[in-house]
Parts: sequence; C-alpha cells; structure tokens
Amino acid sequence: MWRSCLRLRHAGRRLLNPPRGAFTASVRPGPNPLIPARAYAPPTERKRFYQNVSITQGEGGFEINLDHRKLKTPQAKLFTVPSEALAIAVATEWDSQQDTIKFYAMHLTTLCNTSLDNPTQRNKDQLIRAAVKFLDTDTICYRVEEPATLVELQKNEWDPIIEWAEKRYDVEIGSSTSIMGPSIPARTREVLVSHLASYNVWALQGIEFVATQLKSLVLTLGLMDLRLTVEQAVLLSRLEEEYQIQKWGNIEWAHDYELQELRARTAAGTLFVHLCSESTTVKHKLLQL
Repeated sequence: MWRSCLRLRHAGRRLLNPPRGAFTASVRPGPNPLIPARAYAPPTERKRFYQNVSITQGEGGFEINLDHRKLKTPQAKLFTVPSEALAIAVATEWDSQQDTIKFYAMHLTTLCNTSLDNPTQRNKDQLIRAAVKFLDTDTICYRVEEPATLVELQKNEWDPIIEWAEKRYDVEIGSSTSIMGPSIPARTREVLVSHLASYNVWALQGIEFVATQLKSLVLTLGLMDLRLTVEQAVLLSRLEEEYQIQKWGNIEWAHDYELQELRARTAAGTLFVHLCSESTTVKHKLLQL
C-alpha cells in the first residue's frame, strides 16, 4: 500500500538526475505554539522559484535539489533524508507545487525539517515518553454516559480497536466515563515504551505527530500496524463530532475543510513513519509508470 505512493507523475528516475550546481535554497518556517509536536510550522505561501526537482545521493543520505540549488533546513543544515523512498516522496511534494508554493500543505517536508534540526532538542527516550503520554488523554478511552445512542456508537466503534490493541500488545487499556479517564497500568506503559523503542528517531517524530492529530495513541498504533486505514482512524477520532453533525447538521465548508485537512496531516505523518522505516534504496521497477 505504501509503495504505491512512490509512483511519480513523470518518469521516476528523472528525480535522480544530479544537479549541475551547488547553490543552496532554504525554507525557513516560523514557529507556531499551536503545533508542539512538530516545533516547526511552515510559512503561508511563496511564488514558485524553481523549474525542476531532483534527488541525489550524498555521504549523509539523499538530498533534494531545486534546479541547481540544494534544499536546506530552517537552521541552514543540508536537507538530507535517510532513505530514497522518503526522498522521492518529499521531491514529489515539491514537484507538485504549482505557481505558488503552499508550505502549510507540505507536511513531509516539515516533518523532515523537524527531524533534522530537532529544535526542541529531544532525544529518543523523550520522544517515546511523549508518545506514551497520549494514553492519559486518549480519545477512544473517554466515554460519555448519555445519550444512549452515542454510548452505543462509542462502544460499537471504539471497543473493537481497544480490544485489538490489548490483544496485539498483551496489555490492559480499558475505557472510562470518568473525567479522569481510565487508570492505565504501569505494565501497559512499559510494554508500549519497549515497542516504540523499536522505531528510529525519525519515525518517532512522525508517530508523535500522528498521535497529536488523532489525539490518540491507540488509533496511531492501529495505523502503524495497518489495522486501520487513514480514513478509518480519522473518522474514529472524530466520532462524537460526526455524531453531532448527523444530528444537527454541519457548516458545510468548515467541517469539510477540517476533515480533509485532518486526513491530509494524518496520511502524511503515517506515510512518513513507514518511509522512515523502509530500506535505504528503492528498487527501480517500483518507479516505473
């Protein structure tokens, strides 16, 4: 499923053509306190200043080139990613921009910038602890007591996911109607910490980003294990909102925009995690149209 994202609109190996120069181009997103998981928030828009996008392999990994300029991070580091698959995905993100570069929609680039610059200076252990902390406020663990129709909806839709996670990781999670939420056993935290430790630092940045979007570590784990699709995870994270919309109606443009944005961010974060976990290079046949 994830490899299909690597099929480019143009001849795939075009992105691997080496640049003819060594000038640099940097994108410098400004801070946004509303998005702590990424630390960086991209600027709004800018007129497209390049014609061609390519990738090259350097000593530190795969680099992105805009015409003859090498892309750099907000801290002026060379934009280098660990796998060819991720480089192709980022290059496609840049290549798909039209007359205007919409930085706010380039989630893969922003996640890479955060991983490279690490502006919050967190190590692997801190990233793992931050992800596990989402259990304390996990969306699908908090239940309502009324109305009965919503109680039943939450039980029917959320319980199977919790049961899957408990069986998959051999832990106890549960749910609660208390404002304090369920009491998560220490062993559950230890098991999930151990599981998340199997991911590299880049992937952990993506996991925390997805958990922030869904407000749920359980749903995030379901995505990473391919138990859920992006569409399913997003709808489950918005279950109460969707219930209210069905009951009272919606403000069409506002709710539709919010839903599409959430899907885009969640999909990008999930793809980022999987591509960070892929092998370094991509087989050439996967790039053929």
